Amino acid sequence: MRKNIVAGNWKMNKTYAEAQELMAQLLEYKKNNTTNCEVYIAPPALYLTAAKEVFKNGEVGVFAQDVSEYPSGAYTGEISVDMLASVDADGSLVSHSERRTFHGETDSHANRKVKALLDKGLIPIYCNGEKLEERKAGRHFEVVKNQTETALFTLSAEEIKKVVIAYEPVWAIGTGETATAEQAQEVHAYIRSLIADKYGKEVADEVSILYGGSVKPDNAKEIFSQPDVDGGLIGGAALKIEDFSKIIEGFNS
Repeated sequence: MRKNIVAGNWKMNKTYAEAQELMAQLLEYKKNNTTNCEVYIAPPALYLTAAKEVFKNGEVGVFAQDVSEYPSGAYTGEISVDMLASVDADGSLVSHSERRTFHGETDSHANRKVKALLDKGLIPIYCNGEKLEERKAGRHFEVVKNQTETALFTLSAEEIKKVVIAYEPVWAIGTGETATAEQAQEVHAYIRSLIADKYGKEVADEVSILYGGSVKPDNAKEIFSQPDVDGGLIGGAALKIEDFSKIIEGFNS
């Protein structure tokens, strides 16, 4: 069966000392609490080796925020899949909305990045979702369908089962706006139906689909209770252990 996951995307935040403090707090929390989900973090790339040292027993999965589609070469500032594997990272986010907005990433880029990660045994967390104008125009299903098919539907059934999808309505990221639990469920169920139509229900039922739009301690439990919501990709609330731990506890009965 698919996994419940709470993943924290730190984005471009925390000095090294601050990152070490937050990682130590998260490790202490994990040691002293039973969690009903897997916990991942995606710190800035500079801190990946430090994170793997802190979580050396696998208490928390360690992910990059981005990865290159190219294996090596003259791509200044990029990080390859082999580099991630060499520091024992667990995987990477792929095509977060901010990568799309600020760096012009497309789902064709995402497709190549996802495949590159899978080929090295790493986990892609593929991000998709509509903008506000697309939601207002009633095109959110169309947008998500096109994104999902372009980025993922060249994969085999065995490969897509290893992908984590994060549905992140762009209008609800960092705005304080949040899709209702029912809105999140509606799109999550639609994404799962697309996978079922392509690969079969059994495969679709193994794919974890996370919600990535301003999950907070006070709404996590309601959102995570939806049948097709398997957790969250958390931004700002992942930067404070008090908030992140309460979101993790959204899976507690």
